[in-house]
Amino acid sequence: MNRDEKQQHIDSLAEQLEANSYIYLTDTSELNAQTESNLRRMCNKKNVKLQVVKNTLLKKAMEKSQKDFSGIYPVLKGQTAMMFGEAGNSPAKLIKEFRKEGNTKPLLKGAYVEEMVYLGEENLETLVNIKSKNELLADVIFLLQSPARNLIGALQSGGQILSGVLKTLGEKE
Repeated sequence: MNRDEKQQHIDSLAEQLEANSYIYLTDTSELNAQTESNLRRMCNKKNVKLQVVKNTLLKKAMEKSQKDFSGIYPVLKGQTAMMFGEAGNSPAKLIKEFRKEGNTKPLLKGAYVEEMVYLGEENLETLVNIKSKNELLADVIFLLQSPARNLIGALQSGGQILSGVLKTLGEKE
């Protein structure tokens, strides 16, 4: 790869970093071709983009970006694969699901989720439990609807009770 190709690759990586708010760095070393192919298929099904990158080029792209990735620099060692997802927890859920099939990799090296940096494998469960924007909106809507449902339910049950009382009084005469 000559200098111009490297610069184009760095520019491309910088654009991807700017365009995504959810960036996961994983270690996929020691995966055989079949296992890596299965991982890529799963990524395609879950709308998660997987890309193996060179650490030096990724670091230069991060430095070029407007975002502050300095907290992730310590994990840029060994083989690195980037995962981009539409939701903050989708790559973490994918990693966890892939491991349930008996795989030990990919390992989470670090993640950049909405300007927060998570380093190390121990943060995988935390990242799995992060709610996406749509999940948070659904929770808020549910909470807003709950009092209205209770009120409507109370009014409906009160009307049935009143109707039953009137019917009973009408039958007594």
